[in-house]
Amino acid sequence: MATIKRTKIVFWSATVLIFLFEGVMPALTSQTELAKEGIRHLGYPEYFGNALVVFKILGSLGLIIPKLPQRIKEWVYAGFAFDFIFACISHWAVDGFGAQTVFPLFIFAILIVSYVSYHKLKRYQHESNFNSKTSGYAFQS
Repeated sequence: MATIKRTKIVFWSATVLIFLFEGVMPALTSQTELAKEGIRHLGYPEYFGNALVVFKILGSLGLIIPKLPQRIKEWVYAGFAFDFIFACISHWAVDGFGAQTVFPLFIFAILIVSYVSYHKLKRYQHESNFNSKTSGYAFQS
């Protein structure tokens, strides 16, 4: 039981960090001149930054809503994975290797922790449901 509790703590810690970095921060800072200049600096049009913020907010909400269908969560995880990988590539192509290049990979590592612990929790839930359904049959004759 301690393993399940630890996995829940790891999952929610990693997922809340992703929510803060990819949902709350973009929502609060996307219209600042610094954010707009960051998008322009990478060579993207302003509308791309606006679309990216909308999808980041929706995706971060998708990660923290507990009863969202698993298929949707898988798409959210995939979308964030692409976002972080391409952010790293964009920064590397424009600025070379540096902190701006590595930071998306750091957030990607947190996303991986969230993803792995999400699937561990699903496996525990499945095993628990399976055991509760079959345990009653063991005593029937």
